[in-house]
Amino acid sequence: MTDTLAGRAEALRALHRPGDPLVLPNAWDAGSARRVVEAGYPAVATSSSAVAESLGHADGEATPPGEMFAAVARVARAVAVPVTADLERGYGLRPVELVERLLDAGAVGLNLEDSDPRTGRLADAGAQADLLAEVRAAADAAGVPVVLNARIDVFLGSGGDPAARLTEAVRRATRYLAAGADCVYPILLADPAALSALVAAVPGAVNALARPGAPAVSALAALGVARVSFGGGLYAAARAHTDRLLRVVRAGGDPFVADQSAASG
Repeated sequence: MTDTLAGRAEALRALHRPGDPLVLPNAWDAGSARRVVEAGYPAVATSSSAVAESLGHADGEATPPGEMFAAVARVARAVAVPVTADLERGYGLRPVELVERLLDAGAVGLNLEDSDPRTGRLADAGAQADLLAEVRAAADAAGVPVVLNARIDVFLGSGGDPAARLTEAVRRATRYLAAGADCVYPILLADPAALSALVAAVPGAVNALARPGAPAVSALAALGVARVSFGGGLYAAARAHTDRLLRVVRAGGDPFVADQSAASG
């Protein structure tokens, strides 16, 4: 089992290619994960917000860890490609237990945030680097080179000097990569010039978020990113589509006709 997981981890890591990024339309359950693979994607990522809402919880570590890992396990059992899990800030678990539960679920990669999911307050960069180093050491001890994606949250929220935020993001990215992260994820950074500057300044792979108002995947590739995530975007789009069909039913209409009309339009 460890050999299989190690092979999947290496395969996942190899998919992070600057300029030819790994594209991850994030899944939230076994069914959506299967559809991602059937569409031709070589790996599956979960979205913490999408998984949480699909389980009836709010985002921000409101999901009991057991439920989150069970959902990740269902995803991993459903597909034959590497799975990477969004685990927020680790649910307060010790790094050894976090890695153990990740591998028991069959996943070989994880996201970790550097802000408190409940308050949004940024963690001290040194403390976060220590956490990442402990996760890396736990993965090494388990014999699986887990792909560690370190999220950088300095661009969350509004306000602040853009240049100062970029400087802080580069500082954190450099520390996190030195601590053992494989990839850094400056979530919500969408300005092409700033993203290009960050890619050029950090010695490792960069993950960008695809969302409305952000550069298209092809443009992100041209900027040199190595990974593109959709976060909870596909889940939100599916939810919005379901809401529209429910309104059609409520109004006495035919949701199947409405669905076909939307598709043809």
